[in-house]
Amino acid sequence: MMHSFITLSFVSSLCSTLSVFALRIPFDVHIQTPASNPTTHFPRQSSSNGIVPVGNTQNVFYYTNITLGGQNISVMLDTGSSDLWVAGQVSGATDTGSSLKLSYAVGTAAGDIYTAPFEFAGQSVSDQAFLLVTNVSSFSTNIHSEGYDGLIGLGPNTGSSIYKKLDGNSGNNPINRIFQQTSSSSNDYITMMLSRKGDPGSNITGQFTIGEVVSGFENVTSMPQLSIEKVYKVTDVDQHWQIVTDKNNGIIGPDGQPIKYSSIAPKAPDGTIVGVLDSGFTLPQVPRTVSDAIYGRVQGAEWSASSEAWLVPCGQLINVTFNFGGVSYPIHPLDVSSSDFGVTFSNGNPACLGTFQPVTSAFSLLGEYDMILGMAFLRNTYTLINYGNFITGGSNSNNPYVQLLPLTNIESAVNDFIQVRLNGQNTINSPQYALLPASQQQHSPESASEKKQAYEELVLSRWPYILAGGMVFLILLISYCIWRCCCRRKRMAKKAAKKAAQQKGGAASAGGFMSGPYAQLHDSQSTASLVMQPMRGSTVKLEEDYGGKDAFARSR
Repeated sequence: MMHSFITLSFVSSLCSTLSVFALRIPFDVHIQTPASNPTTHFPRQSSSNGIVPVGNTQNVFYYTNITLGGQNISVMLDTGSSDLWVAGQVSGATDTGSSLKLSYAVGTAAGDIYTAPFEFAGQSVSDQAFLLVTNVSSFSTNIHSEGYDGLIGLGPNTGSSIYKKLDGNSGNNPINRIFQQTSSSSNDYITMMLSRKGDPGSNITGQFTIGEVVSGFENVTSMPQLSIEKVYKVTDVDQHWQIVTDKNNGIIGPDGQPIKYSSIAPKAPDGTIVGVLDSGFTLPQVPRTVSDAIYGRVQGAEWSASSEAWLVPCGQLINVTFNFGGVSYPIHPLDVSSSDFGVTFSNGNPACLGTFQPVTSAFSLLGEYDMILGMAFLRNTYTLINYGNFITGGSNSNNPYVQLLPLTNIESAVNDFIQVRLNGQNTINSPQYALLPASQQQHSPESASEKKQAYEELVLSRWPYILAGGMVFLILLISYCIWRCCCRRKRMAKKAAKKAAQQKGGAASAGGFMSGPYAQLHDSQSTASLVMQPMRGSTVKLEEDYGGKDAFARSR
């Protein structure tokens, strides 16, 4: 029991650490905002129904409005975390007496936990718990200038640090509280649609809903229900919206062929890849072999150690498609590489950043997922997330699931790319943009820390099997020891009995008893006759017993 307790405690502690650091923006994003297109705040307005607009800061941050303590506050939408925090002051908020510190890649959100009346997308909670952050100086970016003053976590409630701090259900996250108090479980879902700036052909506007679907996109409810891959109960702090790709063709690369990769998730079916839907990640995080397969055959591609990403020519159109539930989700080429980061090649020429970045700091040491599908992926889908029985204290007994509606038409996307990146000149089939042969593919370097993480993951992700194997070995060892002890006792008992018999026999001889062999049955001195009398000599009359007839006589 002690061994088991230590193991589970260690895993739980590790999960708590990972949940704070893992699913966040991987590096500081420096947005170049031309004077002609300044960053503007999203209009601070509330919605009377279940639909609210979503603002967009240069395809890097997505935010919307909530009302907390009667104040309109812009918050970043994050499906990869589960807590609500805001910066500044909230009128009429009640201090719970608990404090909390949440660490992110861009800074630390620390403060006291308060409760206040909360409204969001036409729903309200009378006493929603949230973290009030009074100092945001640790953040490497000015979050207010980026369009938001807080963050609302849309992940499963089990991942909420506030929920674990407060007793009972008072610390449940906002979405959980909303669904917990609704009478019907049929609408326990949210939907999210993200816009794409710099795309002249896109008519998508950012929208977020609770319990209803955006008009014109009702087909999302007809899409396959993608089951959520559940983590082990003891590690549910690391539970996210994890879905599995199709088998053997989960990701189609630029050459039109499936990208081969073996999942690190022990429970993932062979040939599939586990991905987390996370709107808090600007750049999707994918296995290094996948990132190399996407960008490594591009002519002129360079690996940037400072950005930890591939740099490619901005005129290079790169096709990538994901497959879930038998449905293809092509990625817009403007999302496969980005011109929004102001990066340059080693020779100083302008470059575009490969957005599908090798997963490093967000690597899952517990093997819960292989990749994080961030904003560059989510812009290509209308996403519906049904919380199901992930709702703490709710009545919904159904399993949670995700439905994805494809939004990208590849032909229109190619035309958009030509207009934006090639100034309207269709040169995508020029020799300079032809992919290199597979034998000439470049590979990004794997650091020593990544190799160490891979070894650690092999152990940590399989801790239930290691624990079970250890318990079986321990039981077998104890059983063997018990068996050996029993055998030894039996041998000792036999020796003792034999010794006692020998001692008794010796005592009998000393008393004058015959110790020779037994007499034979046919001893000549015996008067008993063992010869049996013949049956014919019997005085029993068969004729009398069977009515005067021989019982064995043949009938005539």
